[in-house]
Amino acid sequence: MTAPVMIATALARHYEVGGGLFSKPQVLRAVLRVDFNLYAGRTLAVVGESGCGKSTLARMVTMIEEPTSGELTLDGKPVIKPAWPELRTDVQIVFQDPYGSLNPRQRVGTILMEPLVINRPDISSADREARAREMLGLVGLRPEHFDRYPHMFSGGQRQRIAIARALMLDPKVLVLDEPVSALDVSIQSAVLNLLIDLQERLNLAYLFISHDLSVVRHVCDDIIVMYLGQAVETGPKEEVFASPRHPYTKALLSATPRADPGAAKDRIKLTGELPSPLANLPGCPFAPRCWKVQDICRAERPALNGAPHAAACHFPLD
Repeated sequence: MTAPVMIATALARHYEVGGGLFSKPQVLRAVLRVDFNLYAGRTLAVVGESGCGKSTLARMVTMIEEPTSGELTLDGKPVIKPAWPELRTDVQIVFQDPYGSLNPRQRVGTILMEPLVINRPDISSADREARAREMLGLVGLRPEHFDRYPHMFSGGQRQRIAIARALMLDPKVLVLDEPVSALDVSIQSAVLNLLIDLQERLNLAYLFISHDLSVVRHVCDDIIVMYLGQAVETGPKEEVFASPRHPYTKALLSATPRADPGAAKDRIKLTGELPSPLANLPGCPFAPRCWKVQDICRAERPALNGAPHAAACHFPLD
């Protein structure tokens, strides 16, 4: 396997919330020491419940927010704030909402050419237009769409425009933040197949953020399962789906709808209170909801062990 395009080491993001004249602010640990490698032509999926830190991780990878601690490298170059203007063109993002991510007052052609106007001012207007028209065809849209406005398109077509815009600068890494969750189910598969085809053509590295494990199963190669800001299980897709090692992962998989109505249902219903993200618990953050919890789980935070299929659990599942 070739060298990783991007490497994250102990990546963390904390926020100070609350506080006032007579009280100190509390620390919200949105992401806590996440490690991963992104490879060209492969997809790493980050899954978990809402509020687990998926989107915060995406904002750090796309250089929207600076990590509180940890290291991020892109093609061997440290991703530090002074280098952001140079490196941002290599990492682009496709947002969740295709209705809110496009400027309704601009024509599609202008939307697609804008990244080149800002980042490649040396390119002529004729070359920018040619590049934008070529990109429209690459994502499955027609030439006449170039002069139309976003409100004239369906949700699936708008997301294709957003993907085309993200590819205008020839990025190496594409962050996909819930790219199909706002679309009808009938449209989702077409957009996912487009993303797979583009990855094969352009040798892109994908960081795929999602809460839908049925979608993740279709597109990803490797998985990070997050819970309250930390990675609780990582590994190849086949191993994680076939034999989850962390109880939280097993509970997520049990809640995934199945296409076979006759298949046996073994739904795991989690009980207990979800800990506050402001609480810096000494033990495992999943302990209050885990059916395998023991005293050591409440006292000692487990390490992520067992690579390549690792789980942060004192009593991993077989």
